[in-house]
Amino acid sequence: GKKRRGDRWGGVLWRMRLNIVAAMRLAVLAVVGTWMLRTALLKNAQETGMAVSRNYAAEEHNDLAVYETLLSFGAASIDERVMEGASDEDISDFLALYFQRLETVLGEGAVDPYAVVDGKILAANPWDGDETYDVYGTEWYQKAMEADGRVVFTSVYVDAIYGKPVITAAQKCKGSGAVMAFDIFPENFRFHVDPLDISGGDSFFICDPAGTVIYKQTDLSGTPEELQAYCAGLIDQIEAGELERYDSSITDLDGNKRALYYTQMDNGWYSIVTTPYDSILGDLHRLYLVLGLILGGFLCFVLWMTWRNIRSDEQVERTNETVRVLGNSYYALYRIDFGEDTYEMIKGSDYVRERIPEHGPYGDLIDVVEDIMEPSAYAEFKKSFSRESIHELVSRRVRDFGGDFLRRFGDEYHWVSVRVLFDESLAPEEVVLCFREVDQEKQEQLRERELLENALDLARKNEQAKQVFFSSMSHDMRTPLNAIIGLSELAEQHVAEPEKMNDYLGKINASSRQLLSLINDILDMSRMEQGKLSLENRKLDLKECVEECLGTFQIQAEQEEKTFQVSLDIEDAWVLGDPVRISQILNNLLSNAFKFTSPGDTVSMRVERVASQKSLKYKFIVSDTGVGMSEEFLPRLFEPYARETRFSARKTVGTGLGMPITKNLVVQMNGEIYVESKLGKGSTFTMILPFEAAEGSAAPAEQPGQMPQQLLDGTRILLAEDNEVNMEITTELLTMNGAHVTQAWNGREAVEQFRDAIPFTFDAVLLDMQMPEMDGCEAAKKIRAMDRPDAKKVPIIAVTANAFAEDVAATAAAGMDAHVSKPIDFKMLCKTLGKLLRKES
Repeated sequence: GKKRRGDRWGGVLWRMRLNIVAAMRLAVLAVVGTWMLRTALLKNAQETGMAVSRNYAAEEHNDLAVYETLLSFGAASIDERVMEGASDEDISDFLALYFQRLETVLGEGAVDPYAVVDGKILAANPWDGDETYDVYGTEWYQKAMEADGRVVFTSVYVDAIYGKPVITAAQKCKGSGAVMAFDIFPENFRFHVDPLDISGGDSFFICDPAGTVIYKQTDLSGTPEELQAYCAGLIDQIEAGELERYDSSITDLDGNKRALYYTQMDNGWYSIVTTPYDSILGDLHRLYLVLGLILGGFLCFVLWMTWRNIRSDEQVERTNETVRVLGNSYYALYRIDFGEDTYEMIKGSDYVRERIPEHGPYGDLIDVVEDIMEPSAYAEFKKSFSRESIHELVSRRVRDFGGDFLRRFGDEYHWVSVRVLFDESLAPEEVVLCFREVDQEKQEQLRERELLENALDLARKNEQAKQVFFSSMSHDMRTPLNAIIGLSELAEQHVAEPEKMNDYLGKINASSRQLLSLINDILDMSRMEQGKLSLENRKLDLKECVEECLGTFQIQAEQEEKTFQVSLDIEDAWVLGDPVRISQILNNLLSNAFKFTSPGDTVSMRVERVASQKSLKYKFIVSDTGVGMSEEFLPRLFEPYARETRFSARKTVGTGLGMPITKNLVVQMNGEIYVESKLGKGSTFTMILPFEAAEGSAAPAEQPGQMPQQLLDGTRILLAEDNEVNMEITTELLTMNGAHVTQAWNGREAVEQFRDAIPFTFDAVLLDMQMPEMDGCEAAKKIRAMDRPDAKKVPIIAVTANAFAEDVAATAAAGMDAHVSKPIDFKMLCKTLGKLLRKES
């Protein structure tokens, strides 16, 4: 049997080899023949194309001869007049008459004639600036002098007078040395190319040596700029010698392959003809298709014969067939004949092989599974995989049915998947029953489900926290907003009562700042959750930064009758860091300390250096003797939206975001923060921040008591603001303090007013960032780019409602010196102006 099978396979392989050899010979002959035909077609096309390009070049040379003849006539006439001593006026009169005759021959505006006599330009149409025009440095003049009497043509260039592309034809007068020239605009060149000479799809170009298109006849798509770049690339390839071979090609603007043929004219111009490869090899492509179909058909025939021979051989044994399909994936495989109610073991576990034979009643296989399956699943397994159930599945054409259960392997249970697979390729009334261990996948599914359930639970908790937050935030924002609206109405009714007005305005100001603080916290938290809360890293005086923060709280302590103790031990004050964020952290800690203390309580702030030889670290300790926090709340202190829930007589104002923002900023600075607190005894926040030392510099000392009036008195300020209310407020505040304000309602107006003013008219420029027509950054760039002595030096300050680090960086990149956030803190504005004006002076 094995010998007969071997002989049969040997005969199949021998016939298959003969068929393959014959197909390969036919393919080689076809390839060689078509290649020779392709070569002949391309060479013939090259000869024809080069002849056409030479023919066109000759025709264009004849067309140029008209210009040469007319130019030579003019040059001879100019030469004669110059030699006779004619005046410039006489020569100009001749040129005017000559120009009229040229228009009669060539058409109106076709050329612009002029002459160079003793370095002076005499033109039929004089233009402004010809007295100072450097004629000796022009290409056409130099070429004409070198040609010594021959007519020369320049490449296309942009004319200094007209600002348009132009070609100049020039000729030196033999006797006088004067030069006669025509300016010819490319669109006015008269070429006579018969469209019938150009086949469909062909293109014809006349280009100068730089690749500038002088004349074209083409169906290619593309803008004039794209077509110009395309032709310039062709000239580069020609001059690099890349297009000399008969089979060289280019790719046109439409992505098609083309052959290129060219001739260089006497004046350096190129006559170029391009032909699509499809036009040259169109018939050959059809031949390729026919040969491909023949070869493909022959190959299909060989494959069909081979397949038929293979199918005629013995069928592969059923066991090998089944194992090849499923054996690698399943640890147990059985073919079930539900008609005969039997099983055939293709592959089985050691446990099953020890208990049942390879063939037997299907019920025995079901019974042996009971011993190793989890008890709770066996009853359902027996019902779902019974003979009757399998018969019903097959009748409904269900090809894959099954599920997962726990199976005992030794002393452990693992997850196993059992499937019934049906396919028409199997014998009638047969299916495959297979078992596969899926413990790892199942455990992963269970873990993923657990993670999803935990994530869903966390999302619910976050949603509940946010709902509580939004409810509190709505109340906290409405409270100061309600106060602002109500107090504004009361102020309108008591305009004539200064004491009440002052009281109302003070409360409006306090409520406004409370509302601003709430909004800032919400925006910072939003950016923090999106990962957009970024830090600066610039040189700062840490001691000065801390002292600036403390100033406000010292005043608050006096007003609220509290003790504020400060101890600053800062030796190496010049460090690299973000002063805005450091101030924000300290403000959050100190404002909380003052918020949760009563009159008579003590708030202390201590800064000291942490002993370390490797780095520069400072410890900031803020403590108070206020109400403190419960032990239950401390772990949630730095969670977003969290608030102390203990009952208290003190009303809590705020978003619950200050501490999460503080924690996030400290972590971004590679620092650490922790808190100790007890109810009724106060809280202590300890923060450690690392810094990089920076070389210090002494800042000019400010005179104590120096007021805005002294800083701004007589200052001339250009203010750009598109909001009428903001413009009125800022203008009034600046004017009240001695400044002279010039208003601009958008960036474009600001640029124009600065440009039109006498240099150093303005001492400073204030630019809103978001304005119509031109924003603040663009306006600052245009001012800095102006060619005037004050453009680079005048202080420019950004006034922006976007005070995040990337917004500040954008203002610096635009050339601005500083930024002031909206709503404007007028003291900060005056301080910033004062520093910049002193620096400038």
